[in-house]
Amino acid sequence: MSVLAPAESPPAATLAWWRTVLFGMQHVLVMYTGCVAVPLVFGAALGLDRSIIAALVNADLLVAGVITVVQAAGVGKLLGARMPVVAGASFTAVTPMILIGQEYGLSAVYGSMIAAGIFGVLVAVPFSRLQRFFPPVVRGAAIAMIGLSLIGKAVTMTFGEEPAGGARLLVAAGVILLILALMRYGRGLLAQSAVLVALVLGTAAAAALSLTDFSAVGAAGWLGLPDLFPFGAPTFPIAGIVSLCLVMLVIFTESTAYLLATAEHTGQRATPAVIGRGLAADGLSAMLAGVLTSFPDTIFAQNVSLVRMTGVAARGAVVVAGGLLVVLGLVPKMGEVVASLPGPVIGAVSLVMFATVAGVGIATLATVDYARTDNLLIVSLAMGAGMIPIVAPELYDGLPTSLKVIVGGAITSTVLVAFTLNLVFHHLTRTPEELPA
Repeated sequence: MSVLAPAESPPAATLAWWRTVLFGMQHVLVMYTGCVAVPLVFGAALGLDRSIIAALVNADLLVAGVITVVQAAGVGKLLGARMPVVAGASFTAVTPMILIGQEYGLSAVYGSMIAAGIFGVLVAVPFSRLQRFFPPVVRGAAIAMIGLSLIGKAVTMTFGEEPAGGARLLVAAGVILLILALMRYGRGLLAQSAVLVALVLGTAAAAALSLTDFSAVGAAGWLGLPDLFPFGAPTFPIAGIVSLCLVMLVIFTESTAYLLATAEHTGQRATPAVIGRGLAADGLSAMLAGVLTSFPDTIFAQNVSLVRMTGVAARGAVVVAGGLLVVLGLVPKMGEVVASLPGPVIGAVSLVMFATVAGVGIATLATVDYARTDNLLIVSLAMGAGMIPIVAPELYDGLPTSLKVIVGGAITSTVLVAFTLNLVFHHLTRTPEELPA
C-alpha cells in the first residue's frame, strides 16, 4: 500500500538522475535569455559601466537560482509553492526602477526594493485570497503595458544614439528573422531555445562585422560572490517604495496565474496556502535583490509551458535548474560575457521578448467580457494613462518628484487606473441589471 502525499503537494515524479539533470538544463536554456535581459536593459537605460552590468547579471542569476529552489523544494510551511516552476527576473520592475534611479539614485532603487519585498512577504497570504480584485481586465492591461513601455529601450540598445541603418540594422534584422524561423519551423528543444540560438549566432555575425568587444572578459574571475550594497547604504524614498509595492502586486498577479496553470496540469490543489507560499517567495526575491543588487523574480511563463509540452513535472529537475543558476551566478566571467553582448543582438532579442510580453497581455484582454461597456472603459482609460509617459514624458516634468515616480511610469499608472476603475465599477457600485430583483 503506497503512502499518498498531502493533497496540496504536487504529484510524485521520479526520474533517472541523468534525465533529472537533462531536464534541469533544458529549463535553464529556456529561461536564460529572458532572465539576463533584465539587467542589460536596466543598465543600458541608466548608462552604467559594463563591469557594473556584469555584476548585476551575476546577482540576477544567483537570486533566480535561490528562489527557483525555494519554489520547487519549499521551506517548511513558510515559503515556496512546491511546484515545478522556475523563477526569474521580472520585466515588470524595470521601468519603475529606472525612474527611481534617475530621480533618487541607485541606493534608492534597492532600498525601495527591500521595502517592497517586505511588503510582498506580509501581503502574500491576504493577496492569495483577493483574486477577484485582479481580474483579466486589470492584469491584461498591466502586462500589455509592461511590454509596450519597454520597446523603446530595445530600440535604444540596438542603435544607441546612431540612426537606424548599416551593420547594426542588418544584424538586428537577421536575429529577429532567425528567431521567427526557428519558432515557426523548429521542433522540440530547438524551437524552445530559439532566442538563445539566435543570440549566439547573432553575436558571431556581429563579431565578423567588428561590432563586439569582449576585452573585459579575460580579466574577470572564475569564482566570486556579489558585493552587498555596492551602491552604498540603501535609502528609502516614499515614492519609490509605493511604486515598487505596486509592482509587487502586478508580479503577484502574474505568478498566481502561472501557479494556477501549473496546478491544473499537475493535478495539485492550488489552495490559498499554496499560492500564498509561492507569492511569499516572490517577496523574498525582492528582499534578496535589494541586498545583492538584483531584480524581483516572478514565475516564468515559458517554463510553465515547457512542463506542459514535455509532460515532465518532476520538481527535482527544477531544483537542478535552480542549482545551475546559482552556479552561473557565482561565475563573474559569465556576467562579463553577457554584459559584453553586442547591442544590435541583445536589442533585437529584447524587442522580440518585449513584444511577446505585450502580446500575452493582449491575449489576456481577449478573455474579457466587453459586452459590459464598463470593461471597455477600464481597458481604454488604463492603457491611455499608461501611454502618456511613453508618448509625452515631458507632461510630468512639473510634478513633484515623489508624485512623478508613481504616476509618471507607464506600468504603475496603468495599474492604478485599472485597479481603481475595476474597484469602482465592479465592487463598490452595481448597475440596475446587477441589483437583486
